[in-house]
Order: sequence, then structure tokens, then C-alpha cells
Amino acid sequence: MSTPVSTSSQLPDLLQDARSFISDYLTPSVRLGVTGLSRSGKTVFITALVRNLTSGGRLPFFVPDAEGRIVRAYLEPQPDDAVPRFDYEAHMAHLEATPPRWPESTRRVSELRVTIEYQSGSTLKRLFGLSKLHLDIVDYPGEWLIDLPLLAQSYAEFSREALALARDPRRAERAKPLLDFLAGTDPAGAADETIALNGAQLFTTYLRACRDSESQSTLAPGRFLMPGDLDGSPLLTFFPMPLTVQSSPPRGSLAAMMMRRYESYKAQVVRPFFKDHFSRIDRQIVLVDVLGALGHGADAVRDLDRAMEGVLKAFRPGVNSWLSMIMGRRIEKVLFAATKADHLPASSHDRLAAILALIVEQAAKRADTEGAGTAALALSALRATRETMVKTGAETLPCLKGIPLAGERIGDHVYDGTEEAAIFPGDLPADPRAALDAARIAKTASFQLVRFEPPRLRAKSNDVATPALPHIRLDRALDFLLAEDLA
Repeated sequence: MSTPVSTSSQLPDLLQDARSFISDYLTPSVRLGVTGLSRSGKTVFITALVRNLTSGGRLPFFVPDAEGRIVRAYLEPQPDDAVPRFDYEAHMAHLEATPPRWPESTRRVSELRVTIEYQSGSTLKRLFGLSKLHLDIVDYPGEWLIDLPLLAQSYAEFSREALALARDPRRAERAKPLLDFLAGTDPAGAADETIALNGAQLFTTYLRACRDSESQSTLAPGRFLMPGDLDGSPLLTFFPMPLTVQSSPPRGSLAAMMMRRYESYKAQVVRPFFKDHFSRIDRQIVLVDVLGALGHGADAVRDLDRAMEGVLKAFRPGVNSWLSMIMGRRIEKVLFAATKADHLPASSHDRLAAILALIVEQAAKRADTEGAGTAALALSALRATRETMVKTGAETLPCLKGIPLAGERIGDHVYDGTEEAAIFPGDLPADPRAALDAARIAKTASFQLVRFEPPRLRAKSNDVATPALPHIRLDRALDFLLAEDLA
């Protein structure tokens, strides 16, 4: 026989649940968008940010933490059940392995919630006890961000721009199979699925070759490079064709078929992404591999210029711009971060930040945005090197000590991924304008750029993992993005 449970005995638990629900409902939240252009280290950034917050890492320039007001930070279930969770634990497992491995890049939208409990700096707010803030981190590929300008372009305009880039001498060799295919294809011919599949495959191969070989960023449509769950869908089965902007292709033609799929791509892929995810972001950090662009020469730097202009159009739209119907409001703060600062000596960190700041400033002018609420800095979310001084003859050079990735080469020496090396990468010029002007005409890099293995996070003696991760200016990034919310 079952024993009845007293309603009065359940009351305290019910009240506690109600208080918890109300407290969570009233807890403010900040949605932090994290994206990065190609090879910028986005996954490592999020992993390091979460680890240092939740493990009490050294964050001396993150004012709320430096003042001792952050009590604790911990993971909680995310608010959006339909969005995949950012796999923080798996990424940390890669970094803590022996030997450690860089985690794989994420290829779709994901989310993670970190709840921060803190003492407010306000005397009045402290009377109510601990304060809480939900930090909802929204991770999305930078390749998707560059699709934004497509919303304002017709298929003919998209085709004209894409083909102009393909015919550029810097890309023409990689684009040759696509251009040869287009030369033998009649836009007015009958719609044919086989032709559509072949053309889309050639277009995708060309875009990937540019990205992989030249560190190029302005490669729309972004889902062709990062398809996610749309791989093989008709939404990704189109390609640019030579058309005049004024004319409309004949009904039933191949060009009409391409135009219809292009418009479907915008309506069913681009617009929902910005409406469901992008438009809800409060703060944004854009990770930029400035060193990678400088290391690839003039073509990559010019491409980065174009990419940054498109990014600023996304983040700083005018009040009456065409984007306002999608956005509804502006993102409050945007931080542009030049990653891989640990690939340069400390004397060049400010110089790297100054170069990115100048790129952002010039792109803002071209994009006709105010640039308010933006900042630029150089950082390394997970520092893979340490600095050392090496004497060579009569000269003493600031060098970086770390383990180069297997296959990295300096001169005739090829590293195997296990040996440590002290490397002099060179210095960036003190004048950012002169540095950029030189990079925009240079055929080769002016400094040595070597990729490194992740740092060893486990002590060899007791195999205990390092609780916090070494970094460069991660704390300054957090301070810009979050300090006001933890006041």
C-alpha cells in the first residue's frame, strides 16, 4: 500500500524550485558571438576562454576578476535546445592529451552557456547578495558571415563579381577548369541537372583551392566551403554564369535554374542564419589571422581588406540600411582580434594590433560605417611558445621557443613534431601604415612564420593537468566585452 506524501512536506522544495526558476528567469544574459576568418583559431579561443573563466585562470587585466569580485563561473545547459552544444570537453581532451593536439575546427553553429557569479561593484546591488550573469557563447563559421552581401545582390550581380575575381591573374590558374567549363556552356540552353552538378563542383573546387593555397577570405558563398548539413543539397548546386544585369534569362533555361537556386540559397540559408542567430547577438569578437595574410603576401592582404569591409557592413549597419529589416538593432560592441600573437616577440604585439586597427579603420571608411563600439588587439588564447634571448655572434635576438608542427621547415631543416626549437621570426615594422603599404605590394613575407604544437598542459612528474591555460591578452578581450556587465 502506498504511503501518502504530505503536501506541507513538499512545500519547501516547491518554493525552492520556484525561487530558482524566478532567479534564473531574471538573471541577465549576454550573447557573445565568436567567429573567425579562415584559420584564425576560433575553437581554441572559445575553449581557452571557458577554461580560464571556470578554473580561475590568471586574468589580471580583466577588471572584475582582478578586483576579486568574480566568485565562480560554471557551465549550465544552454537556452537554445535546437542548437548543437559546443563540445568544450572534447576540445579540452585534445589539448590535455599526451602529446597534445589542436582541436578540429567547428563547422556549424554551436552554443555554450557559462554562468558567472560575482560581487557587484555597486554598493546598492551588493545589498541583494551575489549577482549572476549568463554568458551565452554562440560559435559560428566565419565562412557563413561573408554571405551577408549576397542579400543585397541579384544573381547577375553575384555572377559578375564572382567571375571578375576568377579572371583575376592571381586566381586565373585555379579558376581555369571552371572558366573553360563556362566557355562551353550556354546560359540560354535548357536546364540540365548534370550540367548544374558539374558546374557547382568546379566552382566549389576553385573556391577551396583559393582558400587552401592563398589564405583568402572573401570566398562567397560561404556554405560552399563549409556546407554543414546542406552537403549535396540543390541549395548548393549553382554557379555563376556570364549574364548582363539588365536582362532576365529565358524561362526553363540553365541560367534561370541557377538564378532560382541562388535566390533559394539566400532565402533558405543566408536569411534564416542572420535572423535566428546573428540578429540576437549582443557582443561580437572577430578573430583574424593577420599574420597568415601578411605571410602569404600582397594577394592575401588585399583579400583580407575586402573581407574586413564585408564584416563591418554586417556589424555596423546604418539605421536605414537594407540590413535593418533583418537585424532590428545593432551589436553593442565588436572586438577584432589578431590571433597568434605568440608567433611574434612581445615587442611586436602592439604593432600587430596597430596593423589590424588600421585595416579595420580603412575598411570602416569604405563600408561607410561609424566604427563606434569597435576595438582591435593582438592575442593568443592559448600560448604555444615562450620567449628567450639567443646570442648569434655579436647580436642577441628575441626568439620564440616551442615545438614546431611536424613538416614545418626553416631553411633545409624539416621538423618532426617532437623537437623544440628557438626561432627568430623577425619584427613587424613600427609604423602600421608603412607595414601595410609594403605588404600590399610584397611578393613574399618579410618575416618567418612557423606553426607550433600546443603547449604541454600536463606535468610529466604527476600527469596533473594545468588548471588554467597560458595566454596573451585574453583577459583584455574579456574586459572589453564583459566588464560593464559585471560592474
